[in-house]
Amino acid sequence: MMTSRFTPSRRAVLAGFAGTALTSLGASPALAQARPQGRQLALRLQTTAQPLRDNQPPSAVWAFADGSAPLTLPQGDVEITLTNDLPLPIVPDIHGLAGSATSEPLLARQPIAPGQSARLAFTVRQSGTLLLDTRLLGDGAARALPVRPLVAPEAARLSADRDETLLIEDWRFGPDGTALAPGRDPAGASPLFTINGKSAFDLTVRRHERVRLRLINGCQRAVIAFKIDDHDLQVMAIDSHPAEPFAARNGQVVLAPGSRVDTFVDMTAEPSRPAAIRLHDGTTARQVGRLLYGEATPLRLAPLASLETFPSNGLPDKLDLQNALRVDLPLDIKPAPGGWSPPITFTAGQPPSFRAKRGRVVVLALTNRAATPVMFRLHGGPFRLLDRLDDGWKPFWLDTLLLDARQTHRIAFPATAGSWLLESAGTDWATPRLVQWYAVE
Repeated sequence: MMTSRFTPSRRAVLAGFAGTALTSLGASPALAQARPQGRQLALRLQTTAQPLRDNQPPSAVWAFADGSAPLTLPQGDVEITLTNDLPLPIVPDIHGLAGSATSEPLLARQPIAPGQSARLAFTVRQSGTLLLDTRLLGDGAARALPVRPLVAPEAARLSADRDETLLIEDWRFGPDGTALAPGRDPAGASPLFTINGKSAFDLTVRRHERVRLRLINGCQRAVIAFKIDDHDLQVMAIDSHPAEPFAARNGQVVLAPGSRVDTFVDMTAEPSRPAAIRLHDGTTARQVGRLLYGEATPLRLAPLASLETFPSNGLPDKLDLQNALRVDLPLDIKPAPGGWSPPITFTAGQPPSFRAKRGRVVVLALTNRAATPVMFRLHGGPFRLLDRLDDGWKPFWLDTLLLDARQTHRIAFPATAGSWLLESAGTDWATPRLVQWYAVE
């Protein structure tokens, strides 16, 4: 049985993501269920008002016109028509969509101008939890840009009674209630975290029920750690790809911005009292909701006994590190001539960070030269986080990694043909998002 204590230091929270301290929580059924969709989706971005803060008037935000509920993607060809009714250009980007070079923002796509629509065509070849992200050009804008969960279900039903999605976002508000964009000083505005658009929520379950929870860090910059008091959390998939199932260390999951973790949670506590759902952002611990046991009658006589591994997404079991292309890639939180640049000024005319042959394994030595943590994201496919001596790797694939101050990590991945972005950002609200690119021929 876990204790309710949840007060890790900022360094402990950050270190958890680089190792194997990955975990998750629960979501609101009314908001989190993925809605069935077809192969052609029509989405619109517009200005709206949302009641994000308790006892405050609705806040003016930029959002999807039909809300932020997850969209279900079928296997095969999919087309999203995105209409931009906002006063600035946007580029759509999908976290977890591997190998779709025609969808790569800034390299294969032009920004969608205000008042215009564009079609985003891609092929869904795998199952997993994905994220539609419109924020690449959003630093310093009048308001924060939104994200939208996407769910690509497995072909066969897994042994969970329910499938819920939990989208966690962070907000800063101006004096007039406007939701501020990152990339500039928020002038002392306190952070607010929401789950599926709510600042507090309850999840009602039944004893001995097993719930699949798709946890998404949709925060602009914040690293988050989550736990549910008195409940074990089994990590099943990370960043849209299956993992070897393992119990989350200390009952908490740590996610960098844009990361996704799928967990199974067996509801085994006594139904007499609610279990607190807790969030830690590295500086402050807070209760953000409750897990409530509803019906007195258990769903079944005993919890489900076994955990099944998710079906493979076809990624290789082994990587040829001996013949890998090795590249040093320093990370920082400031633009540099010929290197990292803000997306708004990025041009594909600048030289790539490196070139690789299709199928060759690439090993990147990522070194955070900043005095604060940095998030790194690889476009074009997932990577393995290597052990310190390059003699193995962690038992999961990632597309996003958090590096603490002055920290170095090595990652390895098979190169996929195309031109792809490299993305990084500090974890403080005012730090800019930065990009480079690499070419695979």
